[in-house]
Amino acid sequence: MQLLQELIVFLLGGGAYVLVECLWRGYSHFTMFLLGGLCFWLIGRLDRRENIPVAVQACLGAILITALELVTGLIVNRWLGWNVWDYSYLPMNFLGQICLYYFVLWIPLSAAAVFLEDGLRHILFGAPLPKYRLLRMP
Repeated sequence: MQLLQELIVFLLGGGAYVLVECLWRGYSHFTMFLLGGLCFWLIGRLDRRENIPVAVQACLGAILITALELVTGLIVNRWLGWNVWDYSYLPMNFLGQICLYYFVLWIPLSAAAVFLEDGLRHILFGAPLPKYRLLRMP
């Protein structure tokens, strides 16, 4: 049952990311569904063991997304040549796969993912909602 719940969270996260990407740039790619689902699921795991402040979770989420985006970009864009995205036209990019501009955008998106993931688990599976802290540790 737990595995099914995790799969549902992954699938909803992937779908949500594709929707955001379609709204942002007008299209997406199936690899972004997989990457978005993984990122959403992992961001949701950040507050499972300790009561990490939301601001910290958002920054950790942005780091996580950027790292996974780099790995995915190196595979799908550089190695496979699918050209899903290219940030080389943006300043402060690394190999055209990640850049500071999107890292900064991942911070509020990660914060939203924290609340959305917790809310989905509460609504769908009856999980308790955590007590959120914005900045300070308990």
